[in-house]
Amino acid sequence: MIILTSAKQMIEFARNECKLDKTIGFVPTMGFLHEGHLSLVKRSLSECDTTVMSIFVNPLQFGPNEDFDKYPRDLERDTILARQSGVDVLFIPEAKEIYPSSLSISMKAKQRTDVMCGASRPGHFDGVITVLTILFHLVQPDRAYFGQKDAQQAAVVQGLADSLMFPLEIVPVETVREEDGLAKSSRNVYLTDDERNEASILYQALMKGKIQLPALGIEGTVKEMTEMINSSSSGQIDYIEILQFPDLTPVEKLRGKIIIALAVQFEKARLIDNVIFTLEEE
Repeated sequence: MIILTSAKQMIEFARNECKLDKTIGFVPTMGFLHEGHLSLVKRSLSECDTTVMSIFVNPLQFGPNEDFDKYPRDLERDTILARQSGVDVLFIPEAKEIYPSSLSISMKAKQRTDVMCGASRPGHFDGVITVLTILFHLVQPDRAYFGQKDAQQAAVVQGLADSLMFPLEIVPVETVREEDGLAKSSRNVYLTDDERNEASILYQALMKGKIQLPALGIEGTVKEMTEMINSSSSGQIDYIEILQFPDLTPVEKLRGKIIIALAVQFEKARLIDNVIFTLEEE
């Protein structure tokens, strides 16, 4: 595995791969790797000649009261896991490599951002699309892989690629879960033992909501899911939303591709999860 730390090194590597007519798969991460990240690597390895993973905790996507300094980091462990999983290139830039000076432009995500996590995290997705635009230019991937657990991010990134006509394919990959259904997340480490036991109710509520939606409708389904989570956990519900996917617009009729998404705040960890499914017109 090759480790690169500078933007110049990454550009030179990508250009050389292009000359060799090799396809590049890209897995952008903020580190503290888990099986979810490694499933993205596995998918890239199966579809591309070269797999590049980046580890960069992006300051632009953290709000003033969010956990940038507390975000879990373990670069030594991440490097071992990346190598063991088959990553060809691990790109680990410092902030000055990604943002060498104050940006002379600003980027704003205008659609798919005023619901779900975006509603309570103003500017978050602006930071996401800014760093990904830079990384896409440096890595020059043919495909970029994103976990479906953060479905809103995947939808926003697809909008970025479409709007700026990046010559790459955005590949969403199914959420990796624990045996009890809890979605793998870097933030799970902050759950207490009791909270970890309680957290399995999130996926159970999502699956129940998926089944009940046609009969109960949106309001009834959200009410049932809310009662289910509140009665079985100490977490505080941030939101439960049912929307069209990937546009993330209100559901006018219960048909087509639907997302049921939620966010629940435990004492030191905010967990998100979702299910995406298609309802056929009766």
